[in-house]
Amino acid sequence: MLKDPKDQLNIYSILYNKIPKNHILKVIDSAIDFHHITELVASSYNKYYGRPAKNPLLMLKLSILQRLYNLSDERVIEEASLKLAYMWFLGINPDEDLPDPSLLSKFRVHRLKDITLDEIIVEIVKQCVEKGIIDDTGISIDTTHTHANTYKAVPERVMKHMVQNIFKSYKSEVGDLPEESNEEIPEYKEIKDHKEAKQVMKGYLEEEMKKIENTVSVANHPETHQELERAKEILQDPKFIEQRGVRSLIDQDARVGHKSKNENFFGFKTEIMMTTKSRIITGLTVGNGAYVDGTRFEELLDSTMKSGLDLRDVFGDKAYFRKMILDAIVKNGLTSYIPVSEMAYKIDEDRFAYNKDSDEWFCIQGNKSIKRKHRKDKSGKQTYKYYFEKELCRHCPNRPECIKRSSGVGKILEVGINTMEFYAQSQLQKSELFKEKYKERASLEWKNGELKNHHGLDRARGYGLKSMSTQAKLTAIAVNLKRIAGILSSKLTFQIEFFRYFCKFYADLRLIA
Repeated sequence: MLKDPKDQLNIYSILYNKIPKNHILKVIDSAIDFHHITELVASSYNKYYGRPAKNPLLMLKLSILQRLYNLSDERVIEEASLKLAYMWFLGINPDEDLPDPSLLSKFRVHRLKDITLDEIIVEIVKQCVEKGIIDDTGISIDTTHTHANTYKAVPERVMKHMVQNIFKSYKSEVGDLPEESNEEIPEYKEIKDHKEAKQVMKGYLEEEMKKIENTVSVANHPETHQELERAKEILQDPKFIEQRGVRSLIDQDARVGHKSKNENFFGFKTEIMMTTKSRIITGLTVGNGAYVDGTRFEELLDSTMKSGLDLRDVFGDKAYFRKMILDAIVKNGLTSYIPVSEMAYKIDEDRFAYNKDSDEWFCIQGNKSIKRKHRKDKSGKQTYKYYFEKELCRHCPNRPECIKRSSGVGKILEVGINTMEFYAQSQLQKSELFKEKYKERASLEWKNGELKNHHGLDRARGYGLKSMSTQAKLTAIAVNLKRIAGILSSKLTFQIEFFRYFCKFYADLRLIA
């Protein structure tokens, strides 16, 4: 049950006068209306029934302090019990008791839903726009990786853990294992051939599962049945044996991802959309390590548009050079500053140029395409074939390099169905405007470093996608508030310096007079 909070402060609150007015928490509180944000969290409580709940505003602010200063559940309660600024920010009296640290975990799991945290991020950005704190017209998007809170195991080890868990739950619910069961788990480490080791462990696990499955029921042996079903689900995934699926029973959502061609990691990916000038995060989403950049681009863009920003430009790296993303940008009337990806656009522009008005390709020797044919292969892939003038190709000095087939007379240029659209983006990329504007994207790299190095986003605190998503979004909220305080402090410093300069200038004028 959600009860009304008491706002009355007692005599000890006079101690709060010691907190400087420019303290980061005071600046944050002056800029953001948290009571409006609390309404979003309050929807997950029952207002009339159940045990009295802790004030959601208090719990939310504790979670923000935790991510702002990178503290554990126990440490944030300890710090908030000692520091006046924390108590003031939480809205409590200095002599009041704080909730048990275990309630913070329950608050994150049961009260903070993905949609609530997304709405809080949007609401904070919206308030900043309405108050004139930010007025960005550009946004950047990128992903950053987070290591799982466990180690990456080979399939053989995962299967060993599965059979151990099945045996343990069976003994707990039934007693001794069936007589035909074999408790001697194969020593897979002694098998030199890795593929053979996987098959040996897989065969052993499946055989033991069959023996136990015949002696248990869902109603009488729920834990054993759950372990059996989980093992079946993992084994049925073809990616598991190929080491591209589950790599840990502790965190079954974590996956192996790639930071580069030669470097990988085990964990999760967070995709972040952020304003380029003020560096405020407008939306983010979390996927496993194998998440493909840009998969939820439209969701993030829609969320950003709700904040009321007057957007004009979108920045991203080559991973975002995809038709689906480019179309979404155009659909919203924005300009994309995304470098061309060689994987999507494979035209050698030193040899060929395109005229979109006439739909013609021109080669470096002046020959041009004279007709076009649409082609669709058995797999559904569509391309266009452009045919060049045969006679000009026949006597062209570049013919040996251009036309590889001895039987061919005229050049046939086969391009992807989206190549013509990508050509325009390729030309824009060569302009000085693009090169200068694209420098704005670098601000997102700084933000990724800040999130990981100072606010704990380099490693997951819990297990599973839900826990990782909550951690990332709370961190984004905390970092946004920190940045808002920085922007306001800079503006205040400028105003003070300007006032001092004006006073000195006025005094000098009076002396001259």
